[in-house]
Amino acid sequence: MPRRLRIESLGYHHIYNRGVAKGNVFEDEKDKAKFIELMASIAREYKFNIHAFCLMDNHYHILVQNTRENLSSGMRQLNAQYATYFNKRHQRVGHLWQDRFKSWYVLDQKYLFTLFKYIENNPIKAGMSQRIGDYMFCATYSILKDAVPVFLQNSFVLRDYHTHELFDLLSIPLSLEERSRINTFHQTKYNHHNGEIQPLHKEKLESYFMNVQNKQQRNEAIKNAYNDGYSKSEIARNISLSVAGVSKILKS
Repeated sequence: MPRRLRIESLGYHHIYNRGVAKGNVFEDEKDKAKFIELMASIAREYKFNIHAFCLMDNHYHILVQNTRENLSSGMRQLNAQYATYFNKRHQRVGHLWQDRFKSWYVLDQKYLFTLFKYIENNPIKAGMSQRIGDYMFCATYSILKDAVPVFLQNSFVLRDYHTHELFDLLSIPLSLEERSRINTFHQTKYNHHNGEIQPLHKEKLESYFMNVQNKQQRNEAIKNAYNDGYSKSEIARNISLSVAGVSKILKS
């Protein structure tokens, strides 16, 4: 059976995380500068190439390329180190992040520039900036001013585009086609099959349980659905079981 794509798979990944209960994870510019400092340190230590990033008040986006199978541990370190700093500075306790983080693997590199554009347009969409390159806490702020920090120097946009060309392309609002492309990208799941990463074409969730007659068959169906890309919560809702119950079955 094909196994689920590991987050450590080498290549490009769109990373996203937000604050617990959608609360702020950055209260001011000092917080955002600290996160960038830690991100640069983690990128250096774990040999990550950062291609784009954007820090909003309650979430962040990073387009990262891992050259070793260590993406999960690197991101865990980044989130943990920043949470420790944030809680100490703002005299708070408890979880800062809503979840570990979300990651989408970029199998088809035709998505790369559209994804870069999507990430860098976040401040404009939120009304925090009027044009590309004006918001301090996105990659384009440094790239378009030719003041690129070390951790961004391997970004594909520096290799593939001149600065003036990049500004012109990024200044064009995302088209319906580009938005559709991003939506498709975020909905596509992948797995390993015969040593290759392939898009996952899932059956309808209900079909996994059509001929189930006992617990053993149900548990096998749960494992098949999960391995084919369905989440624990999706499976739990479909069969009226708790997420904890699904997790227990998957571990058995």
